[in-house]
Amino acid sequence: MISFALRCHPAAHEFDGWFRSGADFERQASAGLLACPICGSSHVSKALMKPAVATSAKTTAPEASTGEAGEPAEPAGEFANAEAAKAIARLQAMARELRARSDYVGPKFAEEARRIHYGETQHRQIYGEASTQDVEGLREEGIAAFPLPALPEDKN
Repeated sequence: MISFALRCHPAAHEFDGWFRSGADFERQASAGLLACPICGSSHVSKALMKPAVATSAKTTAPEASTGEAGEPAEPAGEFANAEAAKAIARLQAMARELRARSDYVGPKFAEEARRIHYGETQHRQIYGEASTQDVEGLREEGIAAFPLPALPEDKN
């Protein structure tokens, strides 16, 4: 048995597949028998993978991974799964976009959200800080509020 790193197209989901041989992979791929377990796409090809080399000593240093065409992949940071790291990066990009298009109201987020909801001030997008209890209270009043993911620059 041989394990191949696989990638679907056009979504580029990565997953592993086990085959009897390389020819078995080719036969299944050309017959359209392979499918991405995430999106169901039948357009599947082999992804870049590092060779499995048997050594007598175990190494503990992580190896650098590469993306398409040998480009360095996005760093996984503290996330073990590259897909999780990519999802976090996308969420952080969306949070930056939301912040760029919104007014920062600081710790008075819940108060300002209520004023906007009840028409006491002009309607606009806002962000700021609120306790879990404040956010729950907003939801009970029918006011949409959700936490934005932390950004690396927030720690500076």
